[in-house]
Amino acid sequence: MSGPLAGVKIIELVGIGPGPFAGMLLADMGAEVIAVDRMGRGSASPTLPVDLARRGKRAIAVDLKQPQGRAIVQDLIRNSDGFFEGYRPGVTEKLGVGPDDLLAINPRLVYGRLTGWGQDGPLAQAAGHDINYIALSGALHAMGPKDAPPVPPLNLVGDYAGGSLMMAFGLMAGILNARTTGKGQVVDVSMVEGASLLMTLFHSLKASGLWAEARGVNMLDGGAHFYGTFETADGHHVSLGAIEPPFMQLFIDKAGLNPDWLSAHMDTARWPELRTELAGVFKTKTQADWCTLLEGTDACFAPVLPFWEAADHPHNAARGSFTEVDGVTQPAPAPKFSETPGVISRGPVKPGGDTDAILTDLGRSEAEIASLRESGTVA
Repeated sequence: MSGPLAGVKIIELVGIGPGPFAGMLLADMGAEVIAVDRMGRGSASPTLPVDLARRGKRAIAVDLKQPQGRAIVQDLIRNSDGFFEGYRPGVTEKLGVGPDDLLAINPRLVYGRLTGWGQDGPLAQAAGHDINYIALSGALHAMGPKDAPPVPPLNLVGDYAGGSLMMAFGLMAGILNARTTGKGQVVDVSMVEGASLLMTLFHSLKASGLWAEARGVNMLDGGAHFYGTFETADGHHVSLGAIEPPFMQLFIDKAGLNPDWLSAHMDTARWPELRTELAGVFKTKTQADWCTLLEGTDACFAPVLPFWEAADHPHNAARGSFTEVDGVTQPAPAPKFSETPGVISRGPVKPGGDTDAILTDLGRSEAEIASLRESGTVA
């Protein structure tokens, strides 16, 4: 393995979305990530035909309801740095692989728990999804136009930023501490709290008297004419983020607008009027025309691209921001490291795809592996 996390071993008890993505981030950076797929009725948990969050990992399918299945997980964590799961509070305890069970075997283990609401509190046992978590955090209320309901930003803010990234960060922080102290611990990741933390800037703006208690009227939520998206003559869209006056002045000059525009730059009363005018200006040219005029300047401009076309943009191509593995174009590992770059060591692993090899690594004989398979303990 290569990458800054080479030598780190993580066991992932496979759940939905945010958990596998956290494991992918760690695998991209060189950690050895073993995905433990829970078996149900003799088969591994279902997965997408192409699930890029499973890239760079090895996988074993285990029936944790059988004592021999739990013993396999216990063996896996004996020399591992971290373990994480994304089930409701109490589920792994019932399966015999809860924090007390595993930390008793490996006191240096960092045990990550990823849920929407957190491990305790009145909502801890309730079902939910990203939209519910970011709603409770206050993030969703701030997103969307002034005269319409809030708009969910896909499931990026709760699941992936507030969940996956916080889990990867929490595990690494815990592992660093364990390597210093010799003591592991439990990391409780709540997507509500992760999304709330992402709103720190907006709490600062509110405390500073710079954020109105309304949606779609503020500088960063689409209220300002100089920070938003606009339709072009050919039905595509572009983005403008000319917050600072010098950048807006450059845009005014390039677009041939009245120089008086800058005098009203921070006049919130005029923002709706100026936004309407600017919408008309952008419709006078195609997206390509605006790119020719503004891309690469300090006007803080970029075309709005479909995600399936992002890899073709010259800037992304020049930086190698995307890569192709097994014929599938996908985001490359990020961030970039000068000495220990991340790498996708393999494409997505199928559930249980490395069961025999992992059991062999654990010292199980061919006869033992065959017996485990016959008993339905592994698949």
